[in-house]
Amino acid sequence: MPQPVLELVGVGRRIGDTTLLSDIDWRVDPGQRWVVLGPNGSGKSTLLRIAGLHLHPTWGTLRVLGETLGRTDVRTLRGRIGYASASLADAFRPAVTATDVVMTALKGALEPWWHDYSDDDRDRAGALLSRIGCGDRACHAFGTLSSGERQRVLLARTLMVEPDLLLLDEPTAGLDLGGREDLITVLADLAADPDAPPIVLVTHHVEEIPPGFTHALLLEAGRVVNAGKLADVVTEQALSSCYGMDLSLTHVAGRWAARANGSGR
Repeated sequence: MPQPVLELVGVGRRIGDTTLLSDIDWRVDPGQRWVVLGPNGSGKSTLLRIAGLHLHPTWGTLRVLGETLGRTDVRTLRGRIGYASASLADAFRPAVTATDVVMTALKGALEPWWHDYSDDDRDRAGALLSRIGCGDRACHAFGTLSSGERQRVLLARTLMVEPDLLLLDEPTAGLDLGGREDLITVLADLAADPDAPPIVLVTHHVEEIPPGFTHALLLEAGRVVNAGKLADVVTEQALSSCYGMDLSLTHVAGRWAARANGSGR
């Protein structure tokens, strides 16, 4: 069995008297593409921030890329993880170009003048923008891009560091239908790339699971209620129980859809 890229053993997170996550056991292996689903407040973003070393667990063991939290330099290890969230877009000055947003990932910066970059760095950023369908936006100010374009630029930014693990926290949040579908297409292409790193995607909606994703984890009230191969976890029974309502589920041409059959419990 290969060494896991990400492994949580008995992990929990508490703030004051509030437990956000409790006794999480989960592993991500090379080549896997995971989606994390669950109701609002179930702990999805907290789980991803712990996996990305942006939060420490209150208890339990966390291993990332062969290193154990507490026995390694987190700053170095974090540089091997591509992490993006919908809220990251607000951190950039609107006038910064799309190319600079992508390129500054190499230094973990938000502005290009804080560090020196080479022509090769700029060329690579441009190539990644082309890969995600925003090559014609390379010189545009980040603040002038649509919400969907900004999320695709942030995806290119995560790839700039050639990560060994890719973590995406609700990248489709707030996007219109066109922006959502464009981003899902990009993620499906990435999932199909055998050279792409393992991916973990947090979302609220099964409709946003890209084709090619292999595994799913369901969270409810800070606990794992199901985890494993996508087709085994994303079922009408499991989703109905997790979301507290009677749901119908369809799977057509690699895409999922869910709808309520009646009132919740």
